[in-house]
Amino acid sequence: MHLHRRLLSFALPLVIGVCGFVSASFAESGVTDQKILLGQSAAFSGPAAQLGIQMNAGAKAYFDSVNEQGGVFGRRIEIIKADDKYEADLAAANTKRLIEQDDVFALFGYVGTPTSNAALPIFTEAGVPFFAPVTGAQSLREPLNRQVFNVRASYFDETEHLVEKLANVGIKSIAVFYQNDAYGRAGLEGVQRAMKKLNLEMVESATVERNSTDVSKAVGKILPKRPAAVIQISAYASCAAYIKEMRKAGYNGQFYNVSFVGSQALADTLGKEGEGVVISQVVPFPWSSSAPVVAEYVKLMGKSGVKESNFSSLEGFIAAKVFVEGLKRAGKDLTRAKLVKALESINMKNYNSGGFDVNFSGSNHNGSTFVDMTMITKDKKFMN
Repeated sequence: MHLHRRLLSFALPLVIGVCGFVSASFAESGVTDQKILLGQSAAFSGPAAQLGIQMNAGAKAYFDSVNEQGGVFGRRIEIIKADDKYEADLAAANTKRLIEQDDVFALFGYVGTPTSNAALPIFTEAGVPFFAPVTGAQSLREPLNRQVFNVRASYFDETEHLVEKLANVGIKSIAVFYQNDAYGRAGLEGVQRAMKKLNLEMVESATVERNSTDVSKAVGKILPKRPAAVIQISAYASCAAYIKEMRKAGYNGQFYNVSFVGSQALADTLGKEGEGVVISQVVPFPWSSSAPVVAEYVKLMGKSGVKESNFSSLEGFIAAKVFVEGLKRAGKDLTRAKLVKALESINMKNYNSGGFDVNFSGSNHNGSTFVDMTMITKDKKFMN
């Protein structure tokens, strides 16, 4: 009897230890009882830095608020930032490190088409969710990738909206200034598709290299054609340089941009020369109190010490809010597979984001088609 008890007392902790080991071996990457770890590769330095900085600031304001209230099922949300300077090779290296070394649960808020495309095969093979990239490219939308969830409208949505607006006011002479990479070509294709629907032909197109402000060749190519409007598909530094050089050369037409340009950064870089420049937007107007999510954003950004609203940080804020809703629906026993399934259940029939429609399903991971138009005013602000 004593021997039986002794054997039992020895075996019991052994069994518990083995079970504990087995349980730990099946724990999901980036998830503990205390935290959920996310990874974000974006431009935090260089000519496109404000895009990453603002996206992260908006997301962090929302995540910090959730953490202060106890997190999601007791887990705090943390983001590891990795600077890719808006370069594809750095984004690929960052993605591998975030997944393989930092062991993140999901990737969040990547900024840019070439950088997201570089990450695409890496996170797909690893089965890591890729949430709310700041890009409207079709490569992140077609074919459906179960790991990718887009919160913003596509570049096809934006460019079609822009071209239709121009055509409706009688502007049909259109040129395109675009970044010579996957992002620029995606926007160019969107403009071409939209113009073809209206039986219009592009007057001219010209390129600029990514992270460059050398626009002299582009000015020399488009200026002689004197288009009534130029649609720009690039980031704020090159777009600002192009607008300034075109104005200096005597061009009096209009400039239109898609949302990725970085609206506030473009307005700040242009200064007085920004008045009248038009930008399409994929989130609500950050200075309007009509949308509850904007009021919530202003309140929480102020709490985090940021007093200035802008479109990029609002996009990060909305993305974070939708992501947290997905975490809540995934339940306490969080896994990547459960998160994907939970996100696919988010739609406006059973979720109120506060004035911004988000609809996901098992066959559609493109959450929004919302596009709005804004114009820069003479004091570097915006009118809707």
